[in-house]
Order: sequence, then C-alpha cells, then structure tokens
Amino acid sequence: MADRRMCLDGEESKECHRLLQLTNCRLVRGHRLIRDDLWVRDGRIVNPEPIFFDEQATAHRRVDCNNAIIAPGYIDLQINGGYGVDFSYDTETIEEGVEKVACGLVKSGVTSFCPTLVTSPSQSYHTILPRIPKAVPNGAGILGIHAEGPFINPQKKGAHPESCIRTIDKSQGLSTLESTYGSLDRIKILTLAPEKVTDQQVIGQLVDRGITVSLGHSMASLSDGEQAVQQGATLITHLFNAMLPFHHRDPGLVGLLASDAVPQGRTVYFGIISDGVHTHPAALRIAYRTHPQGLILVTDAISALGLEEGVHHIGQLPLEVKQGKAFIAGTETLCGSIAPMDECVRIFKKATDCSIVYAIEAATLHPAKCLKIEKQKGTLDFGSDADFIILDDELRVISTWIAGECVHRTAAK
Repeated sequence: MADRRMCLDGEESKECHRLLQLTNCRLVRGHRLIRDDLWVRDGRIVNPEPIFFDEQATAHRRVDCNNAIIAPGYIDLQINGGYGVDFSYDTETIEEGVEKVACGLVKSGVTSFCPTLVTSPSQSYHTILPRIPKAVPNGAGILGIHAEGPFINPQKKGAHPESCIRTIDKSQGLSTLESTYGSLDRIKILTLAPEKVTDQQVIGQLVDRGITVSLGHSMASLSDGEQAVQQGATLITHLFNAMLPFHHRDPGLVGLLASDAVPQGRTVYFGIISDGVHTHPAALRIAYRTHPQGLILVTDAISALGLEEGVHHIGQLPLEVKQGKAFIAGTETLCGSIAPMDECVRIFKKATDCSIVYAIEAATLHPAKCLKIEKQKGTLDFGSDADFIILDDELRVISTWIAGECVHRTAAK
C-alpha cells in the first residue's frame, strides 16, 4: 500500500501506473450515450472498479469535460493524401508526407487510417509500400495500406490512369499481385473489380493473408459481386461511385446491400463518401435505411484536403480544386473529396437524421469491425486503445487523444 500511495503523490513505482480520469462527460458506449467517467491507464481504457476496490487508488489527473461527448477516434479506411501530400505521387518524400498527413488528421478527430494508393505503375508500389511508416509520433495510427487498384475495370477507372490498370493473370493468380506490389505484407485493404478476377482462388488467398478484399471501380453484376462475397470479399469501395448504377433487373454491386446470397453471419460493409458532393443526400438515406449495419463513412480525401483552390495531383494525374470540389484538371470528372472526416459525419447525420451515436459509429465501430480490430479500436470498451475524441453537441472536435495523450486541442473561439 505504501508504494501505491507514493505513486499517487507523483513518484513512480513498479506496482502502480498513472491514471487519467475524464469526468462530467457523456460516453458513446453500448450503442448509446451514457453519463459516466472515462478512465485511462497505460494507453488503454480501463474498468475503474478493481482500481477502487483492489488497489484503493485514485486518479493522478482529472479532466472536466464540461458535459461534452467522448467518442472513439474516427477511423478512415480510404484517404489518398491531404495537406499537399499525395501518397501515390510524392514518392521521394513519402515518409515525411505520411507523417504530415497523420499529424494533420488528428485535427478532424481521425486517430487511425489506411493510406490509400490509387492505380500506379508497378515500380511506384515497389518504392512506396516499404517506406510508409508503421507509426507516427503524435499522429493518427497507420492500420495498413489500402491498395485501390490497379486490378480494376478501365470502364470505371474514374481518376485512375488507364495505362496503369492491370488484369490478374489466370495462370499466375496471386503471383500477379505479388509481382505488382512487390509484397503484400503492408496491404490491409485491396480494391479490385470482381468481374476481372478469373482465378477463383485469389480472393480467398488474400483473405487468408488478413487482407480485406473490397469491390469497386467495377462493371460487376450482382451475381459477380455475390460470387466474390462468397469467396471472402467483405467491403464495397465508395458505394455508388465508379460502379454500375442501380437497375431494377440487375442492381449490380449496390444490390449486395440487400442480397440473400451473402453467407449467413457475414456482413457486407460499404464505404460511402458523405462530403456533400459525391453522394446525394437521398442516396445516403437509401444506403442507411437499406443496410445500416454495413455503412462506413470514408473521406476518399486527396492531396488538396486542407488546401486552397488550385492545381494539385492525385496519383499520376493533375487535379483542380474549384468551387469546393476536386476534378481531374480540364474535365468535370470528380476525383476525390476535400472534406475532413468530422465534416462528413456532420453532413451524414443531417442528411439521414440518424442518431448522434449512429453517425459516430459509422466512422468508428463499423470500420473497426470491417477490419476485425474492434477489440482494440472503434469503441470505448474496457481494454480497448485509449484513442478517443471529445466533441460538442454539434459534433465538432474539441480535442483528440491517442493512447491517452492529448495530441490536438481546438483553439477556443
């Protein structure tokens, strides 16, 4: 007991670890807002009961949250860059670029993300993938890389350069992907067009390696999508964008939201861009009401995130930001979002009239479940990582915390 008391006075001992207590707050926990304190120790959220009764310890530091909301940190599964950095294009300064974006994202409440590489030359993957850092001090955590292409359908290429699009060689199968990327070790999500996969084993082999297979940039029929899901695909890349529009006789990939061919017990997740540009509010409502448990908010943000209007780059193509939208330069083709995640959450809530808790979970719990990391990320459950955000009632970020340390605080107005 003496060692513990000494620790409470500020001197460390091997038996005791510093405790942080956040009080006067509402927690997003158990799919609802509850009034409770949040306790943090050693970078994790902890149950205070054994601390009170077994250790008879009290907090070393208390933070009064003034009745604010505490939510898990946002998780962005699709982001191409930001703050002047393009993960696919800035190959010479990739380490510094990822660090800059990771530190910038905490301002919008993002505490974990998947740097996303659009369709690129094979050599670019070989150069970039090994150099993306696994962690950034005081920045959002890096969950792995999202490889969006090059195994996509050129008819739905969007902003992806057609000259770099590839097909999966049926005779080579998985070896085609390994030779393209150099290594699959850092890839967490891989977007492909299912109708272009002729080797029926490839999707299952990717899933066996812990890679989430996502369907997108595709002309796939519903049957193509169902077959890919039965083989292990569990995600759809930016629903409604770069895919066949819904048709009542063959709803395409959109039909997976209501398919009865999805294996029992499996959830098909889908990313959706609620930036006020890419997806009409009515389309957001259709997706939300049809398949709420699978909805994941993604930014699909590009290098112009956080920058003023002008000419920038995405992958191998120049882009232009004008009137709050990003286009392939010289065209009217949209090529990515410039809305931060906290804005996407607010836009989505307004468009769908969903609950505060649901809007938050669409950017926290749902992406964590999709990647099967919900025991560590995406909740405020005991034992999970202490990556959380403090929000006001308008869902504006007051502060962002990673591993129990405040890494961003919004200046008071």
